[in-house]
Amino acid sequence: MSDCIFCKIVKREAPAEIIYENEDAMAFYGLHFSAPVHALVIPKKHIENIMDITEEDEKAIFQTHLAMKEVAIKLGIDQTGFRIITNTGEHGQQEVYHIHYHILGGRQLKWEM
Repeated sequence: MSDCIFCKIVKREAPAEIIYENEDAMAFYGLHFSAPVHALVIPKKHIENIMDITEEDEKAIFQTHLAMKEVAIKLGIDQTGFRIITNTGEHGQQEVYHIHYHILGGRQLKWEM
C-alpha cells in the first residue's frame, strides 16, 4: 500500500529507529511512549489487521512473533515481563491500518481502561 507509513518504513522511505529485523518482520520505536519500553513490531508484508490474516501469511506472522521475542530480549524486559497489544479496527482504536504489535514494559503495568 503506497501511503502506509509502516510500508514506507519497511522500504526505508520514512525514518524509524530500527531495533530488530528479520526476513519477514521489523521492530522499531514508536513516536508515542506508553511505558518506559515501547516498541512496535510489524510484518513487512502489508496486512491491515488481525481480520485480514490468511493462511498465506503464516510465515510472516510466525516471524513477527519471533521478532517480538527477540525485541523483548534486546530491550531487557524478557525476564521481568511485558505486554503485547494489537488494535483492530475503529472500535479497537487502530490508527495505522498495517497490523502492528505494541510491546510495552519497563515498569509494572496496570489495566488502564
